[in-house]
Amino acid sequence: MRALLLSLLLLPACELEPDVGDPIAERCDDGDSDPDQDVSFARDVLPLFLREHGGCTPCHDPRADGAVGFMTGGLELTSHAALMRGGFNSSRNIVVPGQPCESVLYRKLLPGPPFGSRMPFDGPPFLSGAELRFVHDWIAEGAKDD
Repeated sequence: MRALLLSLLLLPACELEPDVGDPIAERCDDGDSDPDQDVSFARDVLPLFLREHGGCTPCHDPRADGAVGFMTGGLELTSHAALMRGGFNSSRNIVVPGQPCESVLYRKLLPGPPFGSRMPFDGPPFLSGAELRFVHDWIAEGAKDD
């Protein structure tokens, strides 16, 4: 019996590690997914924020009834200037031009954000993969006001 226990202890550790399967999330990449296509804040990103269902402004427009996201976090998403000011917690990290993976805005729109709830808070619907790429690529391209 003692020999069996000793032999189990001497087995390489890697043979005893559990099989946990494939990673469930891809690593974030700051690169522009389609460098040949320019993403415009006014044309591609802001309309996602402004839509009534599955958008951001029901909570992040100070003029909206019950704008919880604005009242509690100070984050307004009705214009480029307001977005870039950030909120009480996110401040200048809300959008880090050229770095979507460091930008609070992009990370909060993803499934399983690193903190708090995924946005929009009342989702689903959440942004689709194509819509998330617009936000990602707009930030990757410098988060310009265009």
